Amino acid sequence: MSDAAITSGPIVLLTRLARLVHRASTPELLGISLKDLGALAFLRDHARTTQQALAEGLCVDANYCVLMLNDLETAGLIERRRDPADRRRHLVAMTEAGRIALEHAEHAQESIEDEVLAGLDPAERDALTGLLRQALDGAGRRTTTPEHVSRP
Repeated sequence: MSDAAITSGPIVLLTRLARLVHRASTPELLGISLKDLGALAFLRDHARTTQQALAEGLCVDANYCVLMLNDLETAGLIERRRDPADRRRHLVAMTEAGRIALEHAEHAQESIEDEVLAGLDPAERDALTGLLRQALDGAGRRTTTPEHVSRP
């Protein structure tokens, strides 16, 4: 099938790429799971964030986030502390062990990116990264569910 025959939209294409990345991103290669890599990368970029902000940033359910953090905390990769400004909230921070695990996983992830994005030159990869960030930022600003999307 030629490239001209491909009519799938960006969401379908992103989903297919995500599946390729997920399949290649084994814990054996990364040293941690892909979900843990995502959480640790978010924590690196948003130091000492709240559990709620982490769940929102990762686009996961709050209960799932707590379970994920339990595993990360047990592994010594993160720590949770009560927020001194609001004792009802927990602040989440990456530990030194978490930073080391993240660096190892991101280094291993580079080979997967090289394989999955082999058809793009460095400028195109940078453009793709920028567009994906822009799309995520735009989606994150949406506070209501669109009418055409059904709720579970």
